[in-house]
Amino acid sequence: MSLAQTITVSTVSRAPFSFETPDGDQGFSIDLMKIVGEKLGREVVFSRYDEFNDMLNAVEAETVDAAIANISITAERERRMDFSQPMFESGIQVMVPFEGVHHSILSLLFNLQLWGWIGATLLFLFCSGMLMWRFERKAQPFFDLKAKDASFPAFWWALNLTLNGGFEERMPRSRPGRFLGVVLVIGSLFFVSVVVGQITAFITVEAISTNVDNLNDLDGKRVATTSNSTSAAFLEARQIRYSAYPSLDELLEAFENERVEAVVFDGPVLSYYATNQGYGEARVLERVYRIENYGIAFPTNSELREDVDQALLELREDGTFAQLTTKWFGPSFRN
Repeated sequence: MSLAQTITVSTVSRAPFSFETPDGDQGFSIDLMKIVGEKLGREVVFSRYDEFNDMLNAVEAETVDAAIANISITAERERRMDFSQPMFESGIQVMVPFEGVHHSILSLLFNLQLWGWIGATLLFLFCSGMLMWRFERKAQPFFDLKAKDASFPAFWWALNLTLNGGFEERMPRSRPGRFLGVVLVIGSLFFVSVVVGQITAFITVEAISTNVDNLNDLDGKRVATTSNSTSAAFLEARQIRYSAYPSLDELLEAFENERVEAVVFDGPVLSYYATNQGYGEARVLERVYRIENYGIAFPTNSELREDVDQALLELREDGTFAQLTTKWFGPSFRN
C-alpha cells in the first residue's frame, strides 16, 4: 500500500484504549495514533468497527492502513499481518462481583431457610409461654390474666427463661409449671444452638461460594470472555470451561445481569470498567496471568510501519508516552 497524506486506521470500542463520545473518538490508543500522525505530518482518520475481528480483517484485506485499540501481538496474528513495536504492556486478569459486607448481610436477610428457623423459634417460645400461663395462671399474679392479655407477657417470660434463665421472683410454682420450666431450659440449649448453627453455616457457605481469589476458585463458576480472543485461548489452554460472547459490550451486560460470575479479559479494560461503569459492583483480581504486548497492526510489508516505529520511539524518549499513560491510567500505573 503506497503512502498517502491520510492514514486510515480501523479501531473498535475498548475503553480506555478506544471509545466513542459526543465529541468524537477518545482513548489512549486514539490519542497515541493522533500524535504519531502529527509526527509524520499526516492526518489520521479512524474507521470504527463493531467487532474486533472485523477490525483486524480490514487490515488483512488492506482496506485500511493500520488498526489500533488493545491488539495483542500473537504469533497467529503476526502470520496474517505486521505489527509495530509494542506500544503497551498488559495481561489477562479476572473480574468478579464485588463481595462487600453489605452483600453478605443482604443475602442473610433474604435467606428463606434462615427466616424459617427464626419463625419456628418464635412460635416455640410463644407456645411454651402460653402453656406456662395455662399452668401458672392461678398460682402467681404475673400469669393471672385473660388469654388475650397474657399472650405477650407469657412470650416475654419464655424468651427471658431461654436467654437469661428467667426471673427468680417468677419461678414456676405449680408442679406442671416447674416441669415445663426445666424442659424449656434444657430444650432451649439445643434449639438456640441449632438456630445459631444455621446462621453460621449459611454465612460460611456464602463466603465460600462467592469468594474468588485465583483461577482455581473459578471451578464451578460461570466464566466468560469474548470469542476468538487471546483470553479465550488462555482459558482453553487451562481447560477452564467458559461462555464466549461476540463483543465486549455483550460480555459486560451479561456480567451486570448476573448471567456471568467471572470475566476473563484484558486487565486494563477490566480495571477501567471496575472503576467507572462497574464501580462498587465489580473488582479485578490483582494477579496478571499472561503478559501481553499491544501493538499497532499493519498490512504485511506495509511501508508505514517503519515510520510509525520511529515515531513511537521518539514519543517514549521525549516523555509524551508517559504523559498519555498517566492521563488514561493514573499516576501510579507503570508501563
